[in-house]
Amino acid sequence: MNPPNQVIRQPSCDDEYDPALLSVDGALKRIAETVTPVTDVEVVALRQALDRILAADVRSPIEVPNHTNSAMDGYALRFADLAKTSLQVIGTAWAGRVFNGSVGPGESVRIMTGAVLPDGADTVVMQEHVERDDDVIRVASGQREGQHVRHAGEDLARGGTALRAGRRLLAADIGMVASLGVGELPVLRRPQVAFFSNGDELRSIGQPLALGEVYDSNRYTLHGMLTRSGVAFNDLGVVPDDREQIQSTFFRAASMADVVITSAGASVGDADYVKEVLDDIGEVDFWKIAMKPGRPLSFGRIGESLFFGLPGNPVSVMVTFYQFVLPALKRLSGEIAWKPLRLTARATDKLKKRPGRTEFQRGVLSQGESGALVVSTTGEQGSGILSSMSQANCFVILPMESAGAQPGDSVIVEPFVGLV
Repeated sequence: MNPPNQVIRQPSCDDEYDPALLSVDGALKRIAETVTPVTDVEVVALRQALDRILAADVRSPIEVPNHTNSAMDGYALRFADLAKTSLQVIGTAWAGRVFNGSVGPGESVRIMTGAVLPDGADTVVMQEHVERDDDVIRVASGQREGQHVRHAGEDLARGGTALRAGRRLLAADIGMVASLGVGELPVLRRPQVAFFSNGDELRSIGQPLALGEVYDSNRYTLHGMLTRSGVAFNDLGVVPDDREQIQSTFFRAASMADVVITSAGASVGDADYVKEVLDDIGEVDFWKIAMKPGRPLSFGRIGESLFFGLPGNPVSVMVTFYQFVLPALKRLSGEIAWKPLRLTARATDKLKKRPGRTEFQRGVLSQGESGALVVSTTGEQGSGILSSMSQANCFVILPMESAGAQPGDSVIVEPFVGLV
């Protein structure tokens, strides 16, 4: 029993271990179990399909290549004739202009890359291996039968699967589909996201700051991250610490979006009404994670919409977005094969940490003199130091049980390439 005047210490963000906190892996598992990919399909022109998620397999209506052709500038001939000392040149085959005739014994045809292989020929000798005197050629030794010939259907047979559903379409995919003569594709609709910031201290850019007020950088950060993630979104602005306004904004956001995101208002302060409102109008699955930065993360539902309540500190917003929101958006989008890239690198600096929480420190990943990957810290790792994210190009992920790292230790890094 506690003495009557003793203040009981409650769990806080400063604690390294709190048994009530959900692990990062546990949170990701619960999110994945909750998220169902969208199924609505749109048909878009090929030029508008970049970065969209393919809704159905693409099958080739033709063979690729659709004719047997030369892979080199050179001479098309019969391999059996290379035993002869010289061959007669009987014409030229150009790309897009078929040679009308066939190659007989002792004959050859000058051929350009991509040109249809003439009837009778089975081998192409590159021009660098040929000596030509008028219409007679002599061929260097060391040739192989069938060399430098691309056969019809070699890349893709008619009816073969060119691309699988669930793939984010890249520039190479667009080119592949264009080579099939296909001009439009079925894609999944983009998930809709609505987001807002919450707090009486927040001001929008262009407004003067009074003592104790700050500019709302989180909405701009979210705008950038959501743009890079390929979803559609609406910025609902800054909502003050007013229960009725927060509730009405939640209803508005849920009516237009698959996912609702807030920044700030996810902690336990007296004026943080987000969790209180969510308890009334939605379902809160969890709201504390054993991680640093980003402990006060909440996740749940408002009707049919998913909800993510991100912390208010700028770095915490970015860390929790990339570790939890982005995987959810990828899954919701139907991008089934996506996983964050994680590598191993050698630490060049001492990385401070106490066991109890998974930490996502900010680092600079590079190649050392030997070519091996090395990572250095960006310096101070406070959750309000946004410059640590701006200077970084990776997260350094230190597991819950880790007590930090010494120079030379191997650590896990997650590059920002394709994310930030």
